[in-house]
Amino acid sequence: MKNIVKIKCPAKINLTLEVVNKREDGFHNIKSIMQMISLYDYLTISLKESNENKILLSGTSNQIPYDEKNLVYKAVELYLSTAGIKNLCVDVYIEKNIPIAAGLAGGSTDAAGVIYGLNYLLKNFDSVGLNDLCAQLGSDLNVCLNGGCVLATSRGEVTQQLPVITSPVTLIKPKNLGISAGEAYKKYAAKEIKPQNNMTEKMIEALGSGADIKQYLYNDLEYAVFEDYEELQKIKRSYPEAVMSGSGSTFFILDKFESLSTGDNYLIFNDLHFVNHGVDLAESKVL
Repeated sequence: MKNIVKIKCPAKINLTLEVVNKREDGFHNIKSIMQMISLYDYLTISLKESNENKILLSGTSNQIPYDEKNLVYKAVELYLSTAGIKNLCVDVYIEKNIPIAAGLAGGSTDAAGVIYGLNYLLKNFDSVGLNDLCAQLGSDLNVCLNGGCVLATSRGEVTQQLPVITSPVTLIKPKNLGISAGEAYKKYAAKEIKPQNNMTEKMIEALGSGADIKQYLYNDLEYAVFEDYEELQKIKRSYPEAVMSGSGSTFFILDKFESLSTGDNYLIFNDLHFVNHGVDLAESKVL
């Protein structure tokens, strides 16, 4: 049995995000087109025999927990219990490059990555089984598992692959502002007027025809949180074409800039592009 593998876990942006309604389980039904981009976390997953199941997490970031609160931990736990695996120590080292609470699915892509990596080593599930595990853990994991460009519906776990086009991407994120999905959806629910513009359908048509997609970029949650944060307003004043990803606080522009004039309080990623894959083996593959 191979016992160590390195996985790359791409971030996502939301080309569109429309909130349909709130569900009885507390989640929201959405229509969203998500695109994976070339900003990666990396997971090194090591297996060894043990007298009981153990999960050990460590990594480069001091902003995430390395215990059962981490979605990666929960993903390992679910994989082992569902597969009926016992007496295995799973050690995961997380190289964190995707910002936290940024609307880029950093936690979800890492969790999908560890499920993919464990299955690469242990081979317990087919693609249907992997997608089922991801759906149990969160709304974005199936998108991160399957990757490329994806139409996500229901609470985000029902996916349909779409054509992937070529595009540069620039990300702009306030350094000291993170917005949770719960906060963003709560603010959206408080808005009396809910926009209805069917941008997701228009974006699907544009992706299929090769038309310019920039005019169809849209996010209901940007409308919900924008007025409450000066940091977001500053981005929009400087770059009116910028659109928020997910629940924020990251904005993206489908262009490449040599430099941006946002100041020192912003993280800038200005050399990214669309990718046509989800979580995958890193270039070094099995170690």
